[in-house]
Amino acid sequence: MKYLSRGVILSLTFLLAFGCISNEKIIYLQNLEGNTPIEDGELITYEIPEYKLQYNDIIDVNVQTVDDMVENGFNNKAVGGSSQMGNVASQSGGDIYYMTGYTVDVNGNIRLPIVGEVNVKDKSLEEARILIEEKLRVYVTTELYVKVKLGGIRYAALGEFRTPGKFVVLQDRMTIFEAIANAGDLSTVAKRDEILLIRQYPDGTRLHRINLIDRQVVESPFYFIQPNDQLYAEPMKVREVGAGENAAQSLALVISAVTALALILNLIK
Repeated sequence: MKYLSRGVILSLTFLLAFGCISNEKIIYLQNLEGNTPIEDGELITYEIPEYKLQYNDIIDVNVQTVDDMVENGFNNKAVGGSSQMGNVASQSGGDIYYMTGYTVDVNGNIRLPIVGEVNVKDKSLEEARILIEEKLRVYVTTELYVKVKLGGIRYAALGEFRTPGKFVVLQDRMTIFEAIANAGDLSTVAKRDEILLIRQYPDGTRLHRINLIDRQVVESPFYFIQPNDQLYAEPMKVREVGAGENAAQSLALVISAVTALALILNLIK
């Protein structure tokens, strides 16, 4: 019994030391001490940089003339087919324009019918649209309408996410919290104050650390994610020592350990 009591005390000590994760480590958007607080209801303005096209991006180029609009309306593509293709892409993490769009090659060019190569590297979607329209007007004398779009926001979530994977969200902009929610939220043991963002730039890749616990993140240039971003969440030390993610799990581990210890002592006797 003496050894059993000592085992219980050691197990409870382990529970108190490692088994519980404080709310301060898992609550998002806190006004941390030392930072200028952002009050609830305070207006926050954004200067969102336009995304610049880069190697391996896939864009959709939709060209309509007046005759096309008269015959088919403003949308000359089959709505049903586009919707079905979008659903498949969202589920698989692929680009919805992979089969029908134009890929930016290593030199920053896309190759269009009739027009030939058009350099779109480091250009926004609007700048690419204007450039393509200018080149088309050499061959088309009637009024035309050109639309250039990306196949949504493609990103990856790795590590301590509840449903990690590759995702495509069919919208023009998305916050980092929307991206996390789309991946099922972070697990309890994820380091929310050290999320690693791997972002591609025209000249290469850069790694950034983001603190989701700090409310100042809403004013960060990384609050909105960009196409091809990768998010990696590391686990806390509690995962390394094998304790539970919450008090109930840790208590269950303690009970199991005490029960096993009691069984061993009985076998020794």
